[in-house]
Amino acid sequence: MRQRWLSFYAAGAYLFLHLPLAVLAVFSFNSSRFTVWEGFTLAWYEVAWRDEHLLEATMNSFVVAASATGIATAVGTLCAYALWKRGCLWISATLYLSLVTPEIVLGVALLAFYQWLFRHLNFQLGMHTVILAHVMFSIAYVVTVVSARLRGFDRAQEEAAMDLGATEWQAFFRVTLPQLLPGVFSAALLAFIISFDDFVITSFVAGVDSETLPMVIYSMARKGFSPAVNAISTVIVFVLGVLILLVERLRER
Repeated sequence: MRQRWLSFYAAGAYLFLHLPLAVLAVFSFNSSRFTVWEGFTLAWYEVAWRDEHLLEATMNSFVVAASATGIATAVGTLCAYALWKRGCLWISATLYLSLVTPEIVLGVALLAFYQWLFRHLNFQLGMHTVILAHVMFSIAYVVTVVSARLRGFDRAQEEAAMDLGATEWQAFFRVTLPQLLPGVFSAALLAFIISFDDFVITSFVAGVDSETLPMVIYSMARKGFSPAVNAISTVIVFVLGVLILLVERLRER
């Protein structure tokens, strides 16, 4: 009886979480512009596909997310490894500050920092400022995931490799890193999802020609509801859902 109630509770929780997304997906195929079902259509997906502004924003999001993920994964993995080797617990704790700091605070702080650079380096907002901002908040996620993987790693394997003549870097690249790859890939996918989905921080540091997809969707929703928003949002949820499943699959290895 208890297990049955727990099953009902879990089903209710999942329904509460995912029912709005299911409704969004259903009405992305609705021929009506309103939340009254009138018939099945793919017209709104075609509208979204032909919207050049939407496609440009999507490409910007992919470029930003891919660039930020590559940099953050490389830097975060080495950072996690250094912290694991040195055992600096208080430095590790400070990395979580960016995870708990509200995004609007980080956005304001980054904008103030960039404005300070404007005065000295002729720095302008653009894709590069968005990528740097995304690298900043993505590194903490990479460090957290890779550090969790390192906790189960046996230091004796590296020591054995160095006893056999390997340098520290050779031991890292040939012994440690191959065993960390599932965690590194998991961290990279997580960083990509977070970067692609970010709106608050991006809205502070993006230039006129560097709008990302979340920014354009928000702008479209404010100007007037369009079912094309449902269509593009459904595609995003599906793609990110697949990536999340991949992250969980890699994390369990």
